[in-house]
Amino acid sequence: MTTESDRYFAELTDTLRAAGVPDEQIAATVEDLRGHLAETGTGPEEEFGPAAAFAGRLGGLAPLPGEPDEQAENWTWTADFFNDRRMLAVHGEQGWEVESLDAIGRFVCRRAPGAALRWEYRREVIKGGRRTKVLGELEPEGWELCGEWLVYGYFKRPKAASAGPEGGLETLPARPRGWLFLSGRGKAALVIWGLAVVLCLAAALSGLGLPGYVIALLSLGYAIGMTYTAKLEMDKGYVYADRKAARNDESA
Repeated sequence: MTTESDRYFAELTDTLRAAGVPDEQIAATVEDLRGHLAETGTGPEEEFGPAAAFAGRLGGLAPLPGEPDEQAENWTWTADFFNDRRMLAVHGEQGWEVESLDAIGRFVCRRAPGAALRWEYRREVIKGGRRTKVLGELEPEGWELCGEWLVYGYFKRPKAASAGPEGGLETLPARPRGWLFLSGRGKAALVIWGLAVVLCLAAALSGLGLPGYVIALLSLGYAIGMTYTAKLEMDKGYVYADRKAARNDESA
């Protein structure tokens, strides 16, 4: 029968193996840890903490999270709130570990050569008294708070915690060329914001007065309406195309 201790050390073993630690070293480490628990009479998670986080402190071949590494790649990027979770998943699969969020909300990342891990991320609301509750739910599962922005907290953990040996990377993809990743809605919002700035600046410089400001606001409203209408029409076109393709597949 599998005990809690067996499950803990199985997860610890998978995580260390994904980090590139040799099997002999893993076996010796697990044996030492089991002997320690036999002496103390405590459970493994009570004594060492979550297996994934504990493996990060044991993984001698991979730099520990937050520690400097002269050979590590460093990269900073950002995305809007409609796109951040998707891009975190994409870049986490490529071995990028978020170390922090800087003062303007950019993700400051690092990737260690040779022993990089895949990372998984999640975003949670932690303001308004939710911090303690969210941390209490996620930390036992190996999630670590890696940055905060506005009301959100961003959490990371090595993918080996859920995927086992598949959480490691044998080869590293090239670093992405860009640093700004906007969704369709984010791009539309940026265009609207730019129009608003231009219209307000034009109104201020030309001294339009009240009628001019009314016209400027109406023009802005028209621009917003046209942008939103264009998006709806585009979405409708996608739905129509998908339905047409589905009907063609059924008839074939």
